[in-house]
Amino acid sequence: MKKLYLIGNMKMNMSLSELEPYFEHIVGIAENSSNVVGVCVPYVYINMAKYMLDGSKVLFGAENMYHADKGAFTGEISAHMLNDFGCDLVILGHSERRHIFGETDEDINLKVKKALETGITPILCFGETIEERKAGSTYNIVERQITSALQDIDEEDIGRIIFAYEPVWAIGTGISATSDQAEEICGFAKRLLEDNYCLKNSIMLYGGSLKADNAQEILSKESIDGGLIGGACLKLDEFQKIIDTKVEK
Repeated sequence: MKKLYLIGNMKMNMSLSELEPYFEHIVGIAENSSNVVGVCVPYVYINMAKYMLDGSKVLFGAENMYHADKGAFTGEISAHMLNDFGCDLVILGHSERRHIFGETDEDINLKVKKALETGITPILCFGETIEERKAGSTYNIVERQITSALQDIDEEDIGRIIFAYEPVWAIGTGISATSDQAEEICGFAKRLLEDNYCLKNSIMLYGGSLKADNAQEILSKESIDGGLIGGACLKLDEFQKIIDTKVEK
């Protein structure tokens, strides 16, 4: 069976009282799964994630970070702070960071470098808006976002990155890319990484309204190695169904 990487992105959701039973259950679900399971949580819950998930099969991490080690950056969190709590993962370049908070390709490149330097696995997100797709610019946008994020990074380090295609028009809208649309762009991104960076075995996730009822079809595609899961990860029964997905190689 193909080993799938299934990472939950909680975004700005969940409360302390909800997370304790959630973490208890997710540990058991992951223990019985042959897939790789992870959750990225709001900053304020990282200590709880460490306490309840450290030593289990569940990877945990943050939803963002800043590229500087320290300084007068009110409200920001450094990679070294995440390291203090043993974070395995950090999501970088998410469309909500790009489009709501104005993060640039250059910002994301600096963050990816810092995460790699600090030993945290970056989940590098990329994807086009509906306007860019309608204009026929999807390939150009995807290529720009990936190559900009990887600027001045050694090929060996690029192999430590998890990539996630997240079409902006399918995030939080309830609309998911078809399995063929997801495969088309994930396949393009994999070829780009192989041709430009000699990366033959990249880990490529799909994110964007991935749910229990479309997980099997999407995750069965050749170029898709797992999912970055938003809303569906907040419902344990639905997340478990996604985690239990089995795909033949």
